[in-house]
Amino acid sequence: MNPQRRGLVLVVAVLLVSAVLGGVYGPSVRATAASADDYESSVRQFTRVLDVVQANYAEHVDIDKSVYQGAIPGMLRVLDPHSNFFDARQFALLREDQRGKYYGVGMIVAPRDTHTVVIAPYVGAPAYNAGLRPGDVIVKVDEKSTEGLTTTEVADMLKGPKGTVVKITVSREGYSEPLVFTVTRDEIPRHSVDITFMLRPGIGYIRLSGFNETTDREIAESLKQLDARTLDGLILDMRGNPGGLLNEAVAVADMFLDKNQLIVSHHGRSSPERRYFAIRGNQGDTVPLVIVVNNNSASATEIVSGAVQDHDRGLIVGETSFGKGLVQTVSALSENTGLALTTARYYTPSGRLIQRDYKTVSLYEYHYERKVPEHPTEVKLTDSGRQVTGGGGITPDIKVPAPKLTKFEELLLRSDVLYPAETGVGGFTRYYLGTKPTITKEFTADDRVIEEFRGYLSKHKVNFTETEVDDNLDWIKRKIKQEIFLTVFGQQEGFKVLLEADPQIQKAVEALPQARALYQNARKIVAQRSGGSSPDQP
Repeated sequence: MNPQRRGLVLVVAVLLVSAVLGGVYGPSVRATAASADDYESSVRQFTRVLDVVQANYAEHVDIDKSVYQGAIPGMLRVLDPHSNFFDARQFALLREDQRGKYYGVGMIVAPRDTHTVVIAPYVGAPAYNAGLRPGDVIVKVDEKSTEGLTTTEVADMLKGPKGTVVKITVSREGYSEPLVFTVTRDEIPRHSVDITFMLRPGIGYIRLSGFNETTDREIAESLKQLDARTLDGLILDMRGNPGGLLNEAVAVADMFLDKNQLIVSHHGRSSPERRYFAIRGNQGDTVPLVIVVNNNSASATEIVSGAVQDHDRGLIVGETSFGKGLVQTVSALSENTGLALTTARYYTPSGRLIQRDYKTVSLYEYHYERKVPEHPTEVKLTDSGRQVTGGGGITPDIKVPAPKLTKFEELLLRSDVLYPAETGVGGFTRYYLGTKPTITKEFTADDRVIEEFRGYLSKHKVNFTETEVDDNLDWIKRKIKQEIFLTVFGQQEGFKVLLEADPQIQKAVEALPQARALYQNARKIVAQRSGGSSPDQP
């Protein structure tokens, strides 16, 4: 099929699926003679424009790019910010995320300057077992140089069928010659639960980063691992969780709510109302619960948070969530592409639509400035009668802003001395580990390490004063320890170091007694309202 014809077929396919799902046309999806004529006329007009562009544009026209990255996304963008078209590669990645697995070597890579570097091998994955570590610069995959390749291209080269072998050549701080690792590809799980551990005696912690096909099983295993019935409290950290599968959000909420409580409902112009209830319920597991969110917590995360908040099952701590209350139906199209089309809006148990306004702001303002209304668009009541608002995400019960970096801390991050937690290991850590010291879990950034740190700053011409180092000393020590633990012991141990001084997590722990009292009071009120006796105290 020639490129122009293929592009046209894709546009037609998107229009057809949009029509079937009710995302493009007016009050009725049923085709009429008039709507069919309009549809055919629109396709003819698009074809004419495509012909004119291809024949007369000043440079050669990549029709696939014009259609995939221009015409189709442009059409969807006028509907809402979340309807989206996926080219073949994007759709394959989406399915990987949804399935919770892929085939490759098992590590996170990212661009750094003009290179692709290892951010973190997954503990137990082939890359980790082979000896690759954070900070390694990938210079060859098999015998092909990575010079001039994007990180996406390098990542694609590392993937492949289970059991196949790939040779990875890297440069590493402290080694004069490149290191070569022979790695056998395997099935790599994309865990939605990043870490589960006892934050302190009696208090469990679960970090949930997404909602894929394995999320409910992972949460169930985490609760079993923590022996949730014996806990004094549980922290469910969903900061930065962009959401995912609706049915998995329902399954997670089901584990914490009482049986038969409403979790979420949704309906759209061509989508009848559907209501989701807790089928199994928490089975008497009434551990006090605090959920931590921020402004990158969205969609399925907000479904779980909204249900917990509306039923007074626990407290929400942190920052106001993203505010995505739209439901997308994902459909496969021709050429291995896909379409995510908004077909409904979802509502929390109290009836809140938490979707932020997107019709009166630009796409940039919506996604990056996160503007919320000055006054709530709606006010609803929780089970115990507390007021909660809609129209602007989930507002925390206890607001705790994320700490801001000082100017000196920003300088260290920009200068490749230290790096943000999500982007790997900075230059000092690579240098320090290159001296091959023996690292144990008793490691701390003591005075000797800080003295080496000062020497590194001077050698690399990073301007500083002793006052700047002293004023930021606790942060510097924690960052060095976090990067060291990330490299030597893996992602989870590095993440634990970050939590040690996390103000939002500290406040979540402090709020657990309040969460217990809230849930007890709500159960009393619901029981009295229904005319029954007060339930046993959790």
